[in-house]
Amino acid sequence: MTEATDKKKQDSLETSATRQPAEAFRDEELEKETRPRSPHRVGPENGDLSEEERTTGTRPDHQRDKEYEVKFDGDADPLNPKSKTKLQKWLITLIVSSCSFCVTATSTMYTSTYDQLEQKFHTTREIATLGLTSFVLGLALGPMLLSPLSEFYGRRPVYIGSFTMFFIWLIPCAIAQNIQTEIIGRFFDGLVGSAFLSVAGGTVGDMFAKHELSAPMMIYTASPFTGPELGPLIGGFANQFADWRWTFWTLIIWSGIELALILFFVPETYHPVLLRKKAQKLRKETGNDAWPFQLLALEPMCLNLCLLSAILLGILYLFFGAFALVFENNHGFNLWQTGLTFMGIFVGMVIGICCDPLWHRNYQRLAPANDCGNYFGDRGAIWVCMDDVSMGMDTS
Repeated sequence: MTEATDKKKQDSLETSATRQPAEAFRDEELEKETRPRSPHRVGPENGDLSEEERTTGTRPDHQRDKEYEVKFDGDADPLNPKSKTKLQKWLITLIVSSCSFCVTATSTMYTSTYDQLEQKFHTTREIATLGLTSFVLGLALGPMLLSPLSEFYGRRPVYIGSFTMFFIWLIPCAIAQNIQTEIIGRFFDGLVGSAFLSVAGGTVGDMFAKHELSAPMMIYTASPFTGPELGPLIGGFANQFADWRWTFWTLIIWSGIELALILFFVPETYHPVLLRKKAQKLRKETGNDAWPFQLLALEPMCLNLCLLSAILLGILYLFFGAFALVFENNHGFNLWQTGLTFMGIFVGMVIGICCDPLWHRNYQRLAPANDCGNYFGDRGAIWVCMDDVSMGMDTS
């Protein structure tokens, strides 16, 4: 009798010990139900627990983490860039596109100053051309530094910092007393101005849904390709009727207006920064430490797209040296007339851009049939725009 009683007590203790974690867990969940719940917290409530979780009193680590994960409350969340009005979205898109246009126009407006620079600084055409080369070199190197910074600190600080420095580095170019100052100033101007060629596309993608992305991305993608054609035209009129320094004073006024528009109308749109600056945490958790030059070397698609852009821009910038020699020396054109010769390329670009709706409609027709809609997403608009730009160059 005594042995049976002891065995019964032991079984009761084992059952109690087995159930204790589950009961404690249920008590904890009951207590959570009574706490005020943050509207930004996502994760399972007590009613969402599986039978295994209720019995064992455990929950997988990833589910416990999700309970404290901060997310937008849908597209209607005021903090979500996608909740902005169409007017706000398009205003921001046009501002960042015009800044990209300003930077690339700056690269080629300089070509109209060659004759005056040669006389002022007693230099040769080859040395004067280094000002264009150094600016383009800065455009090439800048994104490898500025793109990662935008992931850590957000897009707005990079915009403000880079365009402020772009504005400042135009001043040495305007007041330069020798060709060395001009070349060095041009390099750093291109370096800091490159932010709008590498970061601004992300701003457009932050605000628009995938099905809305084609048109705004088309506008943004076209801006750095149309800027170089209009640069010589603007610079041609400035240098034909004024001193070469007015080329840079004009750019200083232009960039000052753009900087004011950024300060007042372009907010932060990068989602991880808006969600309590989670970019650094996500990079650490996922182990994704890839930098742009690593992507360039290790990702074939990235490398091929960069090579395509490099070839197109290389051909484009060759024209800025060749057109002046051909039309000024052989045909007797003056500066503003030489600037007008670039309108052929500009018209070709515009024709290519206007074809984008046709390509987009064709993409929408083919994507579902080939089961690639989810893969392409917002990338389709970028690739179509690149095809349009290359078509524009061929048309010219």
